[in-house]
Amino acid sequence: MSWQTYVDEHLMCEIDGQHLTAAAIIGHEGGIWAQSDSFPQVKPEQTAAIMRDFAEPGSLAPTGLFLGDGKYMVIQGEPGAVIRGKKGSGGVTIKKTNMALIVGIYDEPMTPGQCNMVVERLGDYLYDQGF
Repeated sequence: MSWQTYVDEHLMCEIDGQHLTAAAIIGHEGGIWAQSDSFPQVKPEQTAAIMRDFAEPGSLAPTGLFLGDGKYMVIQGEPGAVIRGKKGSGGVTIKKTNMALIVGIYDEPMTPGQCNMVVERLGDYLYDQGF
């Protein structure tokens, strides 16, 4: 299965009538493996800051989490495994696997819990597969 298929069929899928606004799979080094058409253009320093927060949980809290031009307030996550952010009525969930970051961006009416479920389920699967 291609990385794009994971984005299209597993991240952008419909959950309870809702779906993510944008999604991507990004390598730890910052390369985009696959993304939805609406995913923001992420800068290398933004990926580096996300990776730093996984290594040093809390490092993004003072400045916020940036994806492209979007800024998210970092909220509860799972240190070293999941970063969650909030922006207005939407937000972002980022799950770290062995080799990649699984990113899902949502807006209402999708809920944070639905976004978490979609992103973390795929992240857990890929992690278990060695990715």
